[in-house]
Amino acid sequence: MRLTVHRQGDGFPILCLHGHPGTGRSMGVFTDYLSQKFLTLAPDLRGYGDSRTSRDFEMADHLRDLEELLDQHHVSQCLVLGWSLGGILALELALRFPKRVSGLILVATAARPRSNHPAVTWRDNLYTGIGSILNRFSPGWRWNIDFFCRRSLYRYLLQQHTADAYHRLAHEGLPAYLKTSQAASRALSRALRQGYDRLSDLENIQVPCLMLCGEADRHITAQSSLETAHRLPNCQVQRYSNTAHLLPWEIPHQIIEDIDSWLNQYSEQVDSAASPGRVSDDV
Repeated sequence: MRLTVHRQGDGFPILCLHGHPGTGRSMGVFTDYLSQKFLTLAPDLRGYGDSRTSRDFEMADHLRDLEELLDQHHVSQCLVLGWSLGGILALELALRFPKRVSGLILVATAARPRSNHPAVTWRDNLYTGIGSILNRFSPGWRWNIDFFCRRSLYRYLLQQHTADAYHRLAHEGLPAYLKTSQAASRALSRALRQGYDRLSDLENIQVPCLMLCGEADRHITAQSSLETAHRLPNCQVQRYSNTAHLLPWEIPHQIIEDIDSWLNQYSEQVDSAASPGRVSDDV
């Protein structure tokens, strides 16, 4: 299907893939900065945001959609940045299309994702619902954060309950949740029940990679992210204390600074790999 895509900037392309639930706009914490130097393409994946569908599909359909998207935008080679589910799809793209993916930025993700999230109670759901509604109408309201949100499921998504993080939850997170289809949820659940595991294939990904993970991530544990990073032949790791699954919304400036530093190193690697006498214009 033809995906809705948020396109910004100009230059070497970076494909930015959101998680579940999510949309291309929820990747703004990355694209608003990266688009100053690069072309960023942030699609709403099938069944998410404005890429609407009510028909059941499989996770592999995301890869076909993304291949078509790259063709539509005449992208022969790109970096891929993926957060959570988006990181899993980034790994799959690198395995399926090794000539098109020149590097990976992986955020809170894993090739064998594992969770240590506690069982969800009725009180968790109640406090999450009330806290989300109040935060939508008054983003970052400290009383709501301290009374409802810290007692809700947000306590497993965030360690640093900043006003900025709750502004993003109100304007990007909640709309993405409401626009996530049941078909998308079923596709992800089927893949996880089947025991998704690509660790043994990671040695085939030779491109430069960066892994960012939160020490207190309960959705995809830091240990599973590190396990993935150690299997990738060319991967740098940044592990952040006092952060969880939404770490880009908790410490956005640190995340962007570390990505920017890695991109500078990536550029140097591309230049050094270019043939003698040739100046690489990719980055």
